Amino acid sequence: MAAAGMLASGVASANPQPWQLNLTAGVTDTSHKVYAMHMAAFWVCVGIGIVVFGAMIVAMVRFRKSKGAVAEKWSHSTKLELLWTVIPVLILIGLAWPATKTLIYMASTGSADMTVKITGYQWKWRYDYVDYQGKPVNRVGFISKLDAQSDRIRQLGSGLDPWSAKDADGYNDYLLNVDHPLVLPAGVKVRFVVTADDVIHAWWVPQLGWKQDAIPGIINDQWTKIDEPGIYRGQCAELCGQDHGFMPIVVKVVPKAEFEQWLAAQEAAGATEQAARTAQANVPARAGQG
Repeated sequence: MAAAGMLASGVASANPQPWQLNLTAGVTDTSHKVYAMHMAAFWVCVGIGIVVFGAMIVAMVRFRKSKGAVAEKWSHSTKLELLWTVIPVLILIGLAWPATKTLIYMASTGSADMTVKITGYQWKWRYDYVDYQGKPVNRVGFISKLDAQSDRIRQLGSGLDPWSAKDADGYNDYLLNVDHPLVLPAGVKVRFVVTADDVIHAWWVPQLGWKQDAIPGIINDQWTKIDEPGIYRGQCAELCGQDHGFMPIVVKVVPKAEFEQWLAAQEAAGATEQAARTAQANVPARAGQG
């Protein structure tokens, strides 16, 4: 029991690990609150299990028929019934109070410093940067899908070894990597508006502590604030079709200054591309005038 408790209460790492049995503690305030509630409920269940199964074992051992035990004739005990009614009610109230506070905290998307629109497709994600620090972001958006290496390996008859797919740090990221990660600044509250273009998807990064459905025609919102730079991985968590298992999520969190440089470069590239398209569209008109 003690060993199981230690294993259950251990903090899981950012990515799935062998014999990882517990909920991850995550890297955000939301995930920490959810983890704390989870562990509180876990230990309450352990305590209830010890009492209930302990009483069962004592009853079976001490009062078994082979020892000549005789069943009591009383029908009920009002005091006992009150006791086992009041105690569970108090336990539920004790668990519901922090859960309600956390749900209210999770729903508070106001005062965000940044907004990102997430759109689910079969079978990829689109990220559009809407605003940052109170200013609109100009034409920064891209499709994020399974990386080319994992896509080649997963094909039937490829003959390629899934364990050969590794990142720069040697981590096996087969089916967990993308061609374009979502880049976010550290220490900034980010609001997400989440929707879908075809069927229901679900955007889920365990380290953030929440999952949000992406539903066609409906806009859901959620938020996060990640203080530690790093790579955080997730996956679509709603069965959405043939390639549901092949639309991972990668969030790349970088220092704020580095993010602002990246965002400026993306805006400049978007402006250049738009100017080129405009110029190309005007070529036939000029030729006709000539």
